Amino acid sequence: MKFIKYFLAGTLFGIILIKAEVVSWFRIQEMFRFQSFHMYGVIMSAIVVGMISILLIKKFNAKSIEGEVIKIEPKKFSWGNVIGGIIFGLGWALTGACPGPLYALVGAGVYVMAIALLAAVLGVWVYGKFQHKLPH
Repeated sequence: MKFIKYFLAGTLFGIILIKAEVVSWFRIQEMFRFQSFHMYGVIMSAIVVGMISILLIKKFNAKSIEGEVIKIEPKKFSWGNVIGGIIFGLGWALTGACPGPLYALVGAGVYVMAIALLAAVLGVWVYGKFQHKLPH
């Protein structure tokens, strides 16, 4: 019963992703070919909303849905993030989907994306296995 709110939030998020066409392979390819502003507009809007959200969380000492204080630690630069970002971008360009929308795509009936989802899960497992040897 406790996880229903998370399930509903995830379902709503998936519906929004589908309706906004941000999980569309064609939209993603348009972005990587610099043929359309659609995806860049969505990404820039998400950045602005995220910035405002973090400012509000810090200003009002917001709590999580479980009632815990949200604490945002400062981040330091790491080349591991650059390398990971490049790998992430290559996977995104090759599959036409980033990890979050993979679930929405499989849920929408694009079953070929189950292969990409399994590859993403495998990638997370490999990272966990070799995390201690990677630059952080």
